[in-house]
Order: sequence, then structure tokens, then C-alpha cells
Amino acid sequence: MLSKKTQYALKALGYLAGKYGEGPVLISDISKKKKIPIKFLETILLELKQAGVLDSKKGKGGGYYLLQSPKKTTLAKAIRLVGGPIALLPCVSLNFYEKCKDCDEATCGLNKAMQITRDATLKILEKKTLAELIDRLEGEINI
Repeated sequence: MLSKKTQYALKALGYLAGKYGEGPVLISDISKKKKIPIKFLETILLELKQAGVLDSKKGKGGGYYLLQSPKKTTLAKAIRLVGGPIALLPCVSLNFYEKCKDCDEATCGLNKAMQITRDATLKILEKKTLAELIDRLEGEINI
């Protein structure tokens, strides 16, 4: 399950993706439109800026903006930056691996099942981009 922090980050990134090329977006606008507590949002956006996904401009006309096209940042990357591992168990994580203390990975059925789950999830999240998160108009057909 995605943490609230990760959900908020993806909502904010989706909003910024929809505004890509229009200039910086105020934190207060993102907060209002996506119903994200502003203090929590500030922390998330700063983290994404430090990770090189966003940049910001200070002063009049300032705010946050995506550094590259929304079609170039995968959901897998965004989730890992903010939420950590995509795998449901640490013993099957590709980037955040930790050995389980209470089992033998070579014979553990749960490990094998979660590897398959991880691979299927990654197959989707590595193809989907921030552009997929842009809100659609009601009645708009998505193909």
C-alpha cells in the first residue's frame, strides 16, 4: 500500500505535470487543488527538488516546476524517491534489499510469490510516467 506521503507526492507531481511548460506553480495552489496539507507538501516538494525531479523559483512568479517533460519520469522512480521500495517484502526489493531474519529465501514460498508480484508491478510502473497522473476532464475518453 502506498503511504500517504507517496500518495500526496504523486498527486502533486500529477498537478505539476498538467502545468508543465506554464512556469512555476505556487505551493498554495497545489495544496488547495489537490487537498494536501501545506506543511507536508513543502517537505515533499523539497525532497523531490533535492532528488532532481523538481526545481523552484523564488519571489514574484515563483513556485515549483518539473525539470523535465512528465513523459520522462516514471512512476517507479517517483515512488522510490518518496516512498522507498516498491516490493512488498524487503527480501525481494531490488533497491532496498534486506534479508529476512526468520526465513530461508531459497526455500520460502512467500519470497517467490512476492518476487513475481514485484516484477509484475515494476513492469507497469516502469512504463507509466508522470503524464499518466494528469487529471482528465469529466467525460474525456482516455485511450
